[in-house]
Amino acid sequence: MGPGPSRGGCLLRWLGLKVCRRSTLVFALLWFGTWVFLNGLVFVHRTMLSDYCTDDKSKRILQRVCEEYREGALTGDLCEDLCLSGQVEYKRCLYYENGKKVIEARWRGTHVVLKSKLENFSSYESLGLLEYQDPAEELAPLDVVFYATLEIRNSLGLDMGGNASLPPLWGQRLRERGRPYSRAELASLWSLLQQEEYIFLRVLQDLSRHVAKVLGSCGHFYAVEYLSAGHAWDQNIFSLEEVSAGPWTARDMVHRIALSFLDMAWRFDNDFSHRLHLCDIKPENFAIRKDLTVVAIDVDMAFFEPKMRDILKQNCTNDDDCNFFDCISKCNMKTNKCSSKRRNSNLQVICEKIFRPWFSPTLLGAKAGLPLQVDLQRAVQECAETPWGEDEERAQAVQKRLLHLLTRLLHQGTSSERGGADGEGIHSHTALNF
Repeated sequence: MGPGPSRGGCLLRWLGLKVCRRSTLVFALLWFGTWVFLNGLVFVHRTMLSDYCTDDKSKRILQRVCEEYREGALTGDLCEDLCLSGQVEYKRCLYYENGKKVIEARWRGTHVVLKSKLENFSSYESLGLLEYQDPAEELAPLDVVFYATLEIRNSLGLDMGGNASLPPLWGQRLRERGRPYSRAELASLWSLLQQEEYIFLRVLQDLSRHVAKVLGSCGHFYAVEYLSAGHAWDQNIFSLEEVSAGPWTARDMVHRIALSFLDMAWRFDNDFSHRLHLCDIKPENFAIRKDLTVVAIDVDMAFFEPKMRDILKQNCTNDDDCNFFDCISKCNMKTNKCSSKRRNSNLQVICEKIFRPWFSPTLLGAKAGLPLQVDLQRAVQECAETPWGEDEERAQAVQKRLLHLLTRLLHQGTSSERGGADGEGIHSHTALNF
């Protein structure tokens, strides 16, 4: 009988220890789960909710712009209408991420989009000259042209010794008014020149109808024309009913838009002193005007040839290391360096991402078997698979074939021709003309 209680006590102690361990484990797991949950909430708040596109936050940002305008810190040809006369009507926030703000508004009855890379004017670097300049002094227009040209060249990646057709065109615009620039004007101009997309649009709008037009600015915000942007989920990519009241059928409109894509690709290759590469080709980055002209509306990933070569030139172990979004090159396995020459082209990616879904048998239905449609599908397939950087002669032949087939399909349609002037209802960028 002696050992009985002792064994019973040991068993109870063992059971108690086991229960205690389980309770400790459950408590630890509960504490860890709570910690993960709370930190997850903080992360979501900081990364998602803080960047959430809200009307209240957008309006507060524009209110700060107006406060700084009234204080004389910034200016622009949009400021008076935005801050004093009420000619700019806020509509909604379109996009907000990492400070980049995109807002829909109406300016004197015209739909516009207000954009800025950073939400606060103070977030941009100030022009160094203003820190050492006497506040009573003003900078001469030729000095502004010089510093603006340097900044533009640096942003676009253009060589100082090369063909310089773009910056002098900008300089001519800056010289037109013939009087010195105030500190507010210089600070506003400098904030705009730190936004690569603004520079691209402002410079190229004088040279190409395939980029969105800059209509005005106030401080670091600039207004561009509001256009019907593409959508990956739309089978026609663009909302065709929004852009045209003409007699064209949906397929006629698709053929006209496709021809405009061809024209844009050719002009970006040939119209400027350097080839312009688009490295992020997707429906959302393009829009169409009412005359069905294709317009590049997001050019954050657009680069002229010199800058494109610098981007592609990097170390590699295989070809995949040489892919920069939609711009790809080839890895030299002997030197382990990517070729600085782009292997594909703008049109090749357009054929792959836009034309191929457009002209697929699934979308065409019963018309997919028609001879011209079959020829077009084959041409689109060849366009998407042709290494443009390695066989330019073949690539040009494919481009001509696409042009020929799309033109024939358009002429086969029963729709009548419809004219239209570019830029109807658009204000010119006058007062500061940045």
